[in-house]
Amino acid sequence: MRKFLTAVAALALSLGTVAFAQEKPKPIRALLILGGCCHDYAHQKDILPKGIAERANVEFTIAYDTDKTTKHVNPVYEKEDWAKGFDVVIHDDCTADVNDDAVVARVLKPHKDGVPAVVLHCAMHSFRTKGWDNKSAPPTPWFELTGLPTVRHGAQLPIALTFTDKQSPITKGMEDWTTIKEELYNNNIGKLLDTAQPLARGKQVVKGRDGKEHTDEYVVAWTNTYNGKTKVFGTTIGHNNETVSDPRYLDLVTRGLLWTTGHLTDDGKPAPGYEAVKK
Repeated sequence: MRKFLTAVAALALSLGTVAFAQEKPKPIRALLILGGCCHDYAHQKDILPKGIAERANVEFTIAYDTDKTTKHVNPVYEKEDWAKGFDVVIHDDCTADVNDDAVVARVLKPHKDGVPAVVLHCAMHSFRTKGWDNKSAPPTPWFELTGLPTVRHGAQLPIALTFTDKQSPITKGMEDWTTIKEELYNNNIGKLLDTAQPLARGKQVVKGRDGKEHTDEYVVAWTNTYNGKTKVFGTTIGHNNETVSDPRYLDLVTRGLLWTTGHLTDDGKPAPGYEAVKK
């Protein structure tokens, strides 16, 4: 009887170990924040989560503010612990005139505490506190998070993207491509901060007022380390729905997100257990 009970106990332990080993990791919990001026966030709030979830095991909560001005604070930021429970925050809002220091400090606090961030397109031009357009001033608190001061963009024209860091797991194996008509954000106000690393540059042929053509070229994708520890991925590409839904764009943003949370392998694939969930 004792041998039988011992065998049963051993079998139960073995089955429990197998079950534990087969337990899949929980999805990455992402908070996607959208709203404000100048973009079709009503559709992009659906395009981005769908495209990313088709590439990685990510579960989304969406904070979409229907206000279309640059002055309205997304209600998600009203709580002090607004990012509690999330593994990463995607900032895709366009609110340049939300510039109250206390509000911006509240937005930045969870990132200072270590919550990773993905910053997309017009979010780069949000939270313009004092000195945002002053070349001689230190980077604003928001630019310290993004890693790249940028204050303007030109007309919508195709942008030729070149991946300059081909060894980064975010860009490894990716091929250069040219967008549809898109906005190229400038870097004239300053260069990448010392905490940031460029991944891609964009070139755009522009016709001046004199009718002559010239080429603008700026960094358009990069990584940043904020407050000495927090991983941030940023790209200024992503104005129009056609670009946001482009598989190449979604690949880039998904890899950037996985990199910030530590779930991207060296060859640019989702870490085991974080591949897209088949439905």
